[in-house]
Amino acid sequence: MKKFKKIMSALVITTIVMGGLVGCSSSASKKSDSTKAAAGSIAEIKARGTIKIGVFSDKAPFGYLDSNGKNQGFDVFIAKRFAKDLLGDETKVEFVLVDAASRVAYLESKKVDIIMANFTVTEDRKQKVDFTNPYMKVSLGIVSPDSAKITSVDQLKGKKVIVAKGTTAETFLTKNYPDIELVKYEQYSEIFQALKDKRGDAIVNDNTEVIAWAKENPGFSVGVPSLGAQDTIAPAVTKGNKELLDWVNTELVTLGKENFVHKAYESTLTPVYGADYEDKLVIEGGKIK
Repeated sequence: MKKFKKIMSALVITTIVMGGLVGCSSSASKKSDSTKAAAGSIAEIKARGTIKIGVFSDKAPFGYLDSNGKNQGFDVFIAKRFAKDLLGDETKVEFVLVDAASRVAYLESKKVDIIMANFTVTEDRKQKVDFTNPYMKVSLGIVSPDSAKITSVDQLKGKKVIVAKGTTAETFLTKNYPDIELVKYEQYSEIFQALKDKRGDAIVNDNTEVIAWAKENPGFSVGVPSLGAQDTIAPAVTKGNKELLDWVNTELVTLGKENFVHKAYESTLTPVYGADYEDKLVIEGGKIK
């Protein structure tokens, strides 16, 4: 009888312990789920102590690495101000390097809180990420060698056109000019080298980018400075992250009162484009006037 009681007591203790472990596991699971749900929230960013912002490493003058390996450019200038106003110090930004094709994936996988990689707003992208209000206007442009200058999109027929994967240039040409042969590369640096190496006849890309590149590379010209509709460039956050979306929109309004985006242009883009392009490109306060 005593042996039976000992066995029963052992079973009761085992049951209690196992139940406690299950309870702990359940609590840990709930805690994990709660943490996951809060990823990218302002509270989580502040607790982390840094804001992760995706930028380009090879798209001067918007996002690039200088000779010292430091992030520079128009997007970077604005991103640092976001960090200063959210976390009290512009050095609290952690720049995550992305390419054009990976921007959506980096938001979806929550590797970044915000994408500020010269991200053009499109209806297709709106299905996957949430765009804030814009800070810049842009359209497409065509750059080609002076020896065989392209001055209209019709001249691209029968030629090889170089584009970066995941860009509005790729989408625009695929939709509107399906007969044009596209030569696609992952990196912006690759598309310009490809044109120099004569692996294609022209590049179609953001007009801001091709104008800047042509000015620095004698022998190439932008024969078509505006192609397709005018688009806007805006920061983007993970789909459904309304809290951070609202914060960025409010921040853009605040910066607009200081003409801060104009200051960003003057600090980073004026040396490339000059003052004439400033009001044609800049959107202040998040709204086109």
